[in-house]
Amino acid sequence: MAACTASRFEEEPVPPRPHPSRRPRGTSPSPTRRTLLAGAAAAAASVPLLSSCGSGAKDGPLTFWNFYHPAPQQDPNLVAQSDWFQKAIDRWNGAGEHEVSSVYMTSDQMNQRMPVAFASGDGPDIFLISPGDYLRYANGGVLLDLSPYMEQDAIDDFYPDALTTRRDGDKIFGLPMEQEPLALFYDPDLLEKKGIAEGDLPKDWDDLLEMAASLSSGTTTGLVLDVDPGYYQNFTFYPWVWQTGGDVIDPKTQKPVFDADGPRAALDLWGRAVASGATPRTRPANGDIVSAFSSGYAAFWETGVWDVMSLTDNAPDKKFGVMPLPAPKGKESSTILGGWAWCVNARGKDPEAAARFVVQSLGSMDRECIDHCAVWNGPAKGNMPARKSVDQKMQAEGSYDEEHQKIFHEEILPTGRGEPRFPPVVYKAVSDALQSVELAGGDPAAEASRAQQTIESYLETYEGGSLV
Repeated sequence: MAACTASRFEEEPVPPRPHPSRRPRGTSPSPTRRTLLAGAAAAAASVPLLSSCGSGAKDGPLTFWNFYHPAPQQDPNLVAQSDWFQKAIDRWNGAGEHEVSSVYMTSDQMNQRMPVAFASGDGPDIFLISPGDYLRYANGGVLLDLSPYMEQDAIDDFYPDALTTRRDGDKIFGLPMEQEPLALFYDPDLLEKKGIAEGDLPKDWDDLLEMAASLSSGTTTGLVLDVDPGYYQNFTFYPWVWQTGGDVIDPKTQKPVFDADGPRAALDLWGRAVASGATPRTRPANGDIVSAFSSGYAAFWETGVWDVMSLTDNAPDKKFGVMPLPAPKGKESSTILGGWAWCVNARGKDPEAAARFVVQSLGSMDRECIDHCAVWNGPAKGNMPARKSVDQKMQAEGSYDEEHQKIFHEEILPTGRGEPRFPPVVYKAVSDALQSVELAGGDPAAEASRAQQTIESYLETYEGGSLV
């Protein structure tokens, strides 16, 4: 039996807060990328090592840990997503391959159990991760390279921004099933009551803060930004940095560049948003955009494409709009592309079979795979696709005919960049700077400098995959 090796499982500094779920009001939250980011931090902090050993047991079905299937609720949206997973599993199992068995767990359960399972050498054979978690597992040596199981045409079919954050050179360690860009949602009814026409929507940062501050009074909030520390808040903050031409880490040099004019301006923007009263310290309606828009509690809200379906399904009579995130005057709008990927445990029961299952489901050029992915990003989930062929299929089927989806597809998605895969120390340095400026009146220049120093010190001894 091979000797067991272990690699450092990076300690997670702060538990991120859950993402608002797309769900019917009055039901339990359905998991989204933010929900999963929540408990993983706390769990990781208590797990010092990520084992590269497998359990050694090759019999039994391949376990697929996820938060979609089998759905424990009967909400039609959740059932449709669960059925999508079931169809992929049935196709594989029906061919007599090594059986795949789906293991559903709540977001809290998955966040707590997965780091512990890998640390003990008993991780799932197949599982879902976001870019924010990628380096934790990639640097731990537990992700299998999927590229040997893929055709080059299929690799080329993925949009670069969707695949870049799951690969290292020619090696591919996860296949994305979606892209989730952010935008600015707005309530046209509320704006109209305040005498603001849709033709007068904010064109830049100054317009946005001025308008949002003028709209904030009583129970009405002008601009909802995420104010609680966590991976998701950072996720929503990065596009504002990029719009300035700035960054946290230079993609080419892999050196920190946070102590610069652009990041300082983005920190200052978020600080002024709260200080001016444009953005509240707590989100209205407990973070539920459906309730907030339905009750006139918010004018503008930074959120993702997932909330198009959330609003159209749960408040079909409520008018709402979406627009690209406003940029600084003279700059171009930019957004961030999130989303989940399927990964394979390199130390699992049968990594080869698990890899072929993942590729058959998400990374094949056969028509059934392409059609199936179009269903996920269309009627089942309402996201943007990660593959060109899937996008073409969805266009042919009229998936972007809905006005909000059309804006996302034509105006917002092209401005997107893949979510960074920063390790916990880098994420925490940015988070601390943002929290200080936003909620404690910290000086943007001083906080950007402090974050830069922290990141520089960390990278002096960092060994692992590229950070961007």
